[in-house]
Amino acid sequence: MLFDSLVEEPLSYRMRPRHIDEVTGQQHVIGKKTALYKMIKNGYVPSMLLYGPPGVGKTSIAKAIAGTVQKPFQAINATTAGKKDIEEAVQHAKAEGNLILFIDEVHRFNKAQQDYLLPHVERGLITLIGATTENPFHEVNPAIRSRCGQIKELKPLTPSDIRALITRALKDEERGLGKSQIAISDDTLTVLSKSINGDARSALTVLEEVIKASEKDESETITIEQQTVKECIENKGFTHDKQSDIYYNLLSSLQKSIRGSDVSAALHYLARLIEGGDLKAICRRLIVIAYEDISLAAPEVAVHTVNAVVAVERLGLPEARIPLANVVVEQCLSPKSNSAYTALDAAIADVREGQIGEIPAHLQDNHYKGAGALGKGIGYKYPHDYPNSWVNQQYLPDLLKKKKYYEPKESGHEKLLSKVFHRLESLKDSD
Repeated sequence: MLFDSLVEEPLSYRMRPRHIDEVTGQQHVIGKKTALYKMIKNGYVPSMLLYGPPGVGKTSIAKAIAGTVQKPFQAINATTAGKKDIEEAVQHAKAEGNLILFIDEVHRFNKAQQDYLLPHVERGLITLIGATTENPFHEVNPAIRSRCGQIKELKPLTPSDIRALITRALKDEERGLGKSQIAISDDTLTVLSKSINGDARSALTVLEEVIKASEKDESETITIEQQTVKECIENKGFTHDKQSDIYYNLLSSLQKSIRGSDVSAALHYLARLIEGGDLKAICRRLIVIAYEDISLAAPEVAVHTVNAVVAVERLGLPEARIPLANVVVEQCLSPKSNSAYTALDAAIADVREGQIGEIPAHLQDNHYKGAGALGKGIGYKYPHDYPNSWVNQQYLPDLLKKKKYYEPKESGHEKLLSKVFHRLESLKDSD
């Protein structure tokens, strides 16, 4: 106990909002004009799910809600809590009349915990606020989702939100740094506000680290230097869990930026993925892009991409960034086509729906005794025996003989393929 009393709580912990009017950012969720804000101000708290990246305020908002309505609050983590923790929460609620139970990592809630808790949520004894970094529509058990009237996505804070949070911490004499004489220039404050990737917890943690790394002058003033901020901020705000929505959103954004031929955006998302350190995922996605989005319009890009991947695997970081930059810029500026795989997808859809028909007899295997008597392979025309190695004959089953899956695009190299395709189609039609 004596040790605990001597430990100073982190600034990010001390500055957590005590009620919803102290919440920084998230105005689309809990701003004064939202229905949720009005409900809470009227003393009603619905069960809800809050999801978003780390550091955006999920726990803080839950505590602020409890502080606003003056109701008992208990927090547990689904990864470490057992059924006994849920039972204790229910007993607490029965004693107090109602309890706001905050469950972090709620997507990891197991069935035993769920089966015990949810009836008490339905009765109104427990108000559940679940938090997760995952998309609840993909990862959270439907039974939990169905009990939550509000499902809200929290977004990374804007630089102006972070700036307001830091300014408040610097001025707050009770919980913040207001009792100290701290000097920070507007430019330095801007650097700190813009470099945290919208993570409130990281912003306050960096601020605290910067102050610890700064010296007082003769007047007891701590002057925060921009270089110190940059050193303390390095690599914060860029890491991402390989199983999280953030990770998959970055991969998706990289591909969509390349597909949209936006070089700057593609390099931005590539940089964020490189900082995350998963070269394997980057390389896999770039190969997919070469065949899915560029494809027949510039088939040489697939070769260049595979060569770049080999170079990346041999080089490793930091040199691997060089072939990655080359191939991403080339992919962005190459003509695009998705006609080949969309044609195959259309054929697969027919097969899955039972649209297959009988294989024409002249195409069927005749490399066995008695095949001729069964009519197998009879009438097959061997294309190499004809001029230009082409002869008109039916290849699709009768059920699909008029079907055309492939529609070439007039883009890049595919223009040449398109001319061949349309010439062959016209020859078929003329016969």
